[in-house]
Amino acid sequence: MRIVLLGAPGSGKGTQSQRLVERVGIPQISTGDLLREAVARGTELGRQAKEAMDSGRLVEDSLVLGMIRERLGEPDARRGFILDGFPRNLAQAHALDRLLEALKQPLDAVVQLEVDSRELVRRIAGRRSCADCGRVFNLLTSPPSGARAVCPKTGAPHRLMQRPDDNEATVAERLRVYDEKTRPLIDFYRARGLLQVIDAEAAVDEVTARLAQALRVPALRAPKRAAGARRGAAKRARKPAKKKAAATAKRTRASRASPKRRSTRTRRAKAPRAGAVRGARRRKSTRR
Repeated sequence: MRIVLLGAPGSGKGTQSQRLVERVGIPQISTGDLLREAVARGTELGRQAKEAMDSGRLVEDSLVLGMIRERLGEPDARRGFILDGFPRNLAQAHALDRLLEALKQPLDAVVQLEVDSRELVRRIAGRRSCADCGRVFNLLTSPPSGARAVCPKTGAPHRLMQRPDDNEATVAERLRVYDEKTRPLIDFYRARGLLQVIDAEAAVDEVTARLAQALRVPALRAPKRAAGARRGAAKRARKPAKKKAAATAKRTRASRASPKRRSTRTRRAKAPRAGAVRGARRRKSTRR
């Protein structure tokens, strides 16, 4: 399955992409992650990308397209992929069409995550990413917890950091650029019959369920660990019921064997039957 997730910064594309990776088993290709990796390596591409991201501008198409082409050629992308944050404008969308046509891997679906602009600002302020594995969290909507609280690379708790372009000073500019450059993609993909729009202003699990319905992916069910947790909770819930049933059965047995009932049974056992009394009397009269 080849998917593009569209949405403004803070709409939850990264979180939902990670959930798709866990359930469908295809890689997430995030231009943001690829660019930040280039920045960390200090390459010329990374230097140019850093300048653009720090000022809230989009990175030039030629830089992004080269990285996307290289990533789609890796073995794990042959079964499918999730494009998160790309394309971001019509020029990139046309270039992606040409690239996927050459690779004979056309898109299966494009999903637009819709969120109100005020909610977007609130979410962006709470967003954090792990400095080691790059996983994205949100302190307000999806904080690290349970098994997700441990970094898969270090085995220690995530080292959460706020990205330089997630501060409020650049949010307004990023949203303006999104409305100007990226929103036209909605009509572009709708005309091709690929677009699905879902309301992403809800709890993370609810958005995941809506995404599953839009993609018609039955594999989008709860992870095994969540299912195991539910089974454990159900088992724990059954224990009190079993204890209550056992206590009731014990009381019933005790009441059946109460002194009053035992004495009644004893008297009945000791008392001679009426037929036996009459037989004894007849035998006595015969002997006489």
